[in-house]
Formats: sequence, C-alpha cells, structure tokens
Amino acid sequence: MTQRLDYFALSPKASGKYVEFSMLLNKTPFLAEIAHLVTLRASQINGCGFCVDMHVKEAKIHGERELRLHHVAIWRESPLFSPRERAALEWTEALTQLAPHGVSDTIYASVREQFSEQELSDLTFLVVAINGWNRLNVAFRTVPGSADKQFGLDKAGLA
Repeated sequence: MTQRLDYFALSPKASGKYVEFSMLLNKTPFLAEIAHLVTLRASQINGCGFCVDMHVKEAKIHGERELRLHHVAIWRESPLFSPRERAALEWTEALTQLAPHGVSDTIYASVREQFSEQELSDLTFLVVAINGWNRLNVAFRTVPGSADKQFGLDKAGLA
C-alpha cells in the first residue's frame, strides 16, 4: 500500500480551523445526544475505517451500548433507536448519499417532525463536518487507531 500524505502536517491552518468547526458542533447539547450515531453512520457509508474506529471508541467512552453500535448499520430494522435517532440517521444517509435531485420533500418532512429548525440546522452542519473528515481520511488512508493516544481513545479499552 502506498504511503499517503499527512494532511494535518501539510495544511495545519486549514486542519486547525476544521477541528475548531468540529469542536464547536461538539459543544451543542442537542448534538451530544446523537452525534455518535450520526458520525458512525456517515463513516460507515463512506467507508472511512479511521472514522468508524474513532466514533465507535468515542461512543464507548461516552457510555453508548455496544449492541446499539452494532445496530447502527441496520437501524431501520432495529428496535433499539428512538424516533428522533431514526430521523437523525435518515437525514445523515440522505445528506451523505445525495440523490440526483437532492433531499426529497418526504424525507425532509419526516425529519422536520422530530427536530426544531435550530436542531435540524445544527444536525446538518454535523453531517457536513463528518462527511468532510471522511473524505480527508479516505483520500489519505489514515490508519484506524493511529491517533488513539492523541485523542484519548485508548480509554475505550478496544485495542
């Protein structure tokens, strides 16, 4: 496998601003309830091994149940998610895999039933952020687990 670039080292200002953007979203109380599910699902769809690994570990550290983490990939069939969580996962999928004509009115209406305008706006920014991180880490093949100590993910006990 070809060694890829270290985008953090090569573009420190852009990387730093993107981290700031992500950290701002992490401070939003509403997003704290669903962020692990959303970021994990987008990362699964995008095939980002680094991000899947990271978000599973973060979720575990924050007390998420393992079975729910396993069920994120099958959330439609699983009884383990609330209507709000289902709406967040549906919105995540719609924005991560954009249809040729965008997000349908049906999906939008369904999601709007669960979230306030502010919540939906914040959720959308979270999906935008994780999709960007996924693209960076897929492009440069960031190795899963390679930043565990740096991000405190070794505390998850999932080495």
